[in-house]
Amino acid sequence: MNLVCLDMEGVLVPEIWIAFAEASGIPELKRTTRDEPDYNKLMQYRLAILKEHGLGLKEIQATIAKIDPLPGAKAFLDELRTLTQVIILSDTFEQFAKPLMEKLGWPTLFCNTLEVAPGGEITGFRMRCAQSKLTTVKALQSIGYETIASGDSYNDLGMIQASKAGFLFKSTDKIRADHPELPAYEEFSDLLAAIKAVLD
Repeated sequence: MNLVCLDMEGVLVPEIWIAFAEASGIPELKRTTRDEPDYNKLMQYRLAILKEHGLGLKEIQATIAKIDPLPGAKAFLDELRTLTQVIILSDTFEQFAKPLMEKLGWPTLFCNTLEVAPGGEITGFRMRCAQSKLTTVKALQSIGYETIASGDSYNDLGMIQASKAGFLFKSTDKIRADHPELPAYEEFSDLLAAIKAVLD
């Protein structure tokens, strides 16, 4: 019994924080999990910048409403879901992801949640569990699934390495160079072919 676990941002949709950095004119917000392996440190950094500029959930959601999936992402996901079960494992938040899930045809998503004050200020965040992607993959394996995983960032490496097959997708030169043992792809057609080969 196979189950494919995919990252969301950078793999199926553009990076939300990069889009918001461009929309808000705050280049410091372009920092993502491709740059910073410590997710807690990254989020504290982001929240401090939002507070400094008086920005909250409403402003980020306005940017997200204009984001479309990466070209070919929905077709890839649609075809993959005819072959096997798929779960998107993301360190994003429920308050960000819903419009993107709608554009992708409502795939299953496991993510986290934000703590938001009545005025819309993002005051904190709650992770589903520690090392959420790796922990989830191990939990799925414990109930009889063999996982196949793909992602682009530091926080995807655990689930990729723990799975029976794992692939980097649209990753950085540094991550690819640091992990030459992991097959790396840039096109959805190549990733789909690689997953199909594991499923056959």
